Amino acid sequence: MVSKEIVRVVGVERVYRAGHEEVRALRSVDLTVHQGKMIALMGRSGSGKTTLLNIIGGLDRPTAGQVWIGGQLLSQLPDQALTELRRNQIGFVFQSFALIPVLSALENVELPMHIAGVPRGARHQRALDLLHLVGLTKRVHHRPFELSGGEQQRVGIARALANQPSLLLADEPTGELDSVTGLQILKLFLRIASDGVTVVIATHDPTVSEIAHETYDLVDGVLGLREPELAEIV
Repeated sequence: MVSKEIVRVVGVERVYRAGHEEVRALRSVDLTVHQGKMIALMGRSGSGKTTLLNIIGGLDRPTAGQVWIGGQLLSQLPDQALTELRRNQIGFVFQSFALIPVLSALENVELPMHIAGVPRGARHQRALDLLHLVGLTKRVHHRPFELSGGEQQRVGIARALANQPSLLLADEPTGELDSVTGLQILKLFLRIASDGVTVVIATHDPTVSEIAHETYDLVDGVLGLREPELAEIV
């Protein structure tokens, strides 16, 4: 049985203009990702992986090509509908954690549900459940400065899952973490994918390719699927 298609990218290009110069960040990128898969986008800084992640997430628009999320063509969505799609179907995880420092872990996870209009009792219980999922049951009332880097990233992941997205986009999620903590976070992403959430990670961390279901390399804006045997060696 073929799983549901969550992401479809066809012929995507992104050109930036710097004065009279053109910078081609992405070149004719094609990508299809199915439900419950964990996909790695590997590449050096400037390779185009964050640009591609932003386009998939509707944070940027391609110069050419099309992107579908859950069957919806992003270029046909008005701004309000695109905002609703990002809020309800896509979760974002950042390298810098991006937590609100004056809020506790629990309050940080509750925030997107509060914005979405989820009743207080329901969002409180779901935040507790998510913090339990990421292993932070005993840290729910701690603020970010009281948490380790790995714990802060776990809060960020719980927050990204708050509105029950079908797609989780993570930009260098292990970049600020040591190798042991980074591996724990990657295994958490894999567990989330096994529960049916599609995970796409942009990274230069080679450990990701050992765990992801598929690994794609981005070189000068060109995307290519890495052969499984190469993924195991690198």
